[in-house]
Amino acid sequence: MNKAKREVNMTEGPFLKKIVVFIIPLILTGVLQCFYNAADLIVVGHFRGQIALAAVGSTGSLTNLIVGLFMGLSVGAGVVVAHYLGAMNHKGVERVVHSAISIAGILGVLVGIIGFLLAPELLRLMDTPDTVLDSAVLYIRIVFLGIPAQMMYNYCAAMLRSTGDTSHPLLFLSISGLVNVVLNIVFVALFGMGVEGVAIATAVSHYLSAAMILIFMHRSDGCMHVAFSRLRLDGHIIRKILYIGIPSGIQSSLFSLSNVMIQSSINTFGDAVMAGNTAASNLEGFIYIIMNSVSQASVTFVGQNVGAKYYTNIKKITWYTVLCVVVLGLSSSGIVILFREFFVGLYAPGNPEVIEIAIGRIFSVLPLYFLCGLMEVLGGALRGMGKSITTMVISLLGACAFRIFWVKVILPVFPVIECVYLSYPVSWLTVVLCDVIFLVVYYRKLVLPSEKGAAVSEAVEIS
Repeated sequence: MNKAKREVNMTEGPFLKKIVVFIIPLILTGVLQCFYNAADLIVVGHFRGQIALAAVGSTGSLTNLIVGLFMGLSVGAGVVVAHYLGAMNHKGVERVVHSAISIAGILGVLVGIIGFLLAPELLRLMDTPDTVLDSAVLYIRIVFLGIPAQMMYNYCAAMLRSTGDTSHPLLFLSISGLVNVVLNIVFVALFGMGVEGVAIATAVSHYLSAAMILIFMHRSDGCMHVAFSRLRLDGHIIRKILYIGIPSGIQSSLFSLSNVMIQSSINTFGDAVMAGNTAASNLEGFIYIIMNSVSQASVTFVGQNVGAKYYTNIKKITWYTVLCVVVLGLSSSGIVILFREFFVGLYAPGNPEVIEIAIGRIFSVLPLYFLCGLMEVLGGALRGMGKSITTMVISLLGACAFRIFWVKVILPVFPVIECVYLSYPVSWLTVVLCDVIFLVVYYRKLVLPSEKGAAVSEAVEIS
């Protein structure tokens, strides 16, 4: 396998063209992943009804909360790989690869066990109604059995993407996702299973994608080659990954925590609202993953340029990714709004109450959903610069703390579901404004010393 063909030089232009080429496979990967997740909801919604749909949907924020902290370390691994590649340190990349895969295996098993054991108590803390609790516990426990594989795939995919290889993660996810959809239909429609059927299909697909990406990396040459005999925890590399990954994971978990609180508030409005919210939020997931693809480009391109010390490129990359995320966010949101009845009807056919509730959320959230994309892209640029702690603090105060305040203080004054939805765009805007300020500050700190150094070198040469 030709290493040069897979790796992309992200330190030279044309940046816009390279960013677009980079994000297209990521968008396809993300949309496919969302489609396969949506298949779980669509299948149970069609064949098992509103209660099953609400049960599956009620577990999403909880899963993200537990998994998010440890998945953040995959961001750290990806950024460290990008920094080493930018500095042309391929030995360093090899050390990151083997350490990150070791971390993924250990943490995957740990998270799977914790989630499996604590699922009932955590769902009760979310005020999950008794009508859906048993089904929700069954579903999430089976899903957690697949967490080790999901974590392994995400760590490996993050590192491959940092080299510019976005096509192979797309291929592996396409195959495993197709298997997921087929198994959903077989288990639920043919075998008469309920939420456990889609959960088993999801877990099987995770193990398939993890196996494929590990085999690919084992058979590849160059710095991304995985030799299983060399898997170990390299202390120096682990510290680098943790420095960027832990704040990113905490940020993800805090976002999920605030979403768990919001989900708890939504749960109090009853099964129909839970089902409608599940359908609408799943549609939002498609748009989010499209915009998040641009965020991954922001992290990777900025990271490689920081590693190569080409700091002036950061400004161009940030502007191009902002342009891309706004265009993609507005256009994809517009499509969902325009065809809202068709899309929502896929999740809750023949249920006008659920459809109406879902459309209400769509109109409340999607017109300003591009702000979420801006938040992700600007935060990605900060993480690429190595400022993961700053990004975490901004998100903690600007989004998480704000949403908790909203649920505890604002919602009791205006106890309607629209008030819950309004917390999203307001918190996004708050984070975006803070991100812009810190990006400007850190960019100047990087660029000004390098410009002074270049000026001194030029003066010496002239003299």
